[in-house]
Amino acid sequence: MYTHILENEKLRITVSDRGAELISVFDKSVKKERIWSADPAIWNRHAPILFPFVGKVTDGKYRIGDMEYSMKTQHGFARDMDFVCLEDTGSRVSHRLSASDVTKKIYPYDFSLTVQHSLNSEHPGELHIRWIVENLDDSLMFYAIGGHPGFLPPEGLEKEGCGILFPEKEELTYYSANKAGYALPGDKHRLVLDRGLAKWQEDIPDTWIFEGQDVKCVGLSGPDRSPFVLVHCAEFPILAVWANPIGPFICLEPWFGRTDDEGFQGTLEDKAGMQSLKGHEKKEIRWSIDFCV
Repeated sequence: MYTHILENEKLRITVSDRGAELISVFDKSVKKERIWSADPAIWNRHAPILFPFVGKVTDGKYRIGDMEYSMKTQHGFARDMDFVCLEDTGSRVSHRLSASDVTKKIYPYDFSLTVQHSLNSEHPGELHIRWIVENLDDSLMFYAIGGHPGFLPPEGLEKEGCGILFPEKEELTYYSANKAGYALPGDKHRLVLDRGLAKWQEDIPDTWIFEGQDVKCVGLSGPDRSPFVLVHCAEFPILAVWANPIGPFICLEPWFGRTDDEGFQGTLEDKAGMQSLKGHEKKEIRWSIDFCV
């Protein structure tokens, strides 16, 4: 596994060629790691990129017209593939994954996915992320894409003592997923916030899914309400908050697309949240992570 280092006076960031995944954010100001360690006994990822699916397809299969394809893993395949590094400047690294004979057996489209991580020269605690999804064929292409970073609380603070911040929001509606990982959008719950804050102990299930809620920013805080991380995700239509019950981390996940509804039997174009690109069209998506402490 080959890795690339981005560094400034505050952060030392490591990005892997495998999945173009952010695997470490060492915060020099507090001398602590900010990203989950990917302990395989708990969750063997750091901050995977979810593509070309977010979540599961029913029974590991999906249909495009009359053709059926297998997608046995949830969240697609990009997280488990080697990307090609296009540039590495020390403050910016770019990777690309392109369609191949291997990917076309399980996802028939001719695609290109470019991933860029870069540091903010004016704000040393902020990491910028840029994705470009491109359809290289003439026909319509369906896809989903999402982020899945796992954040560690500051030294001395347990996950259960964290608050979930939704700046400028007073109320939100969420639904969750069943034990098999399929969405339950018909089972919505109202979340009333205390000046934008939801307390972990009182409110959070294993997974929150906020769809169509216009969440532009989400963060994590300690008891004093001061954020220790903020995810700026204004372009995304869906946000998920997830934490493995036995892990010490919390994931803040901006999504285009999501897991199948429980019992879904339709084709890919009917799948909730799926995105599409016309022939030779591309979509650019930008978001950022602010490591505040």
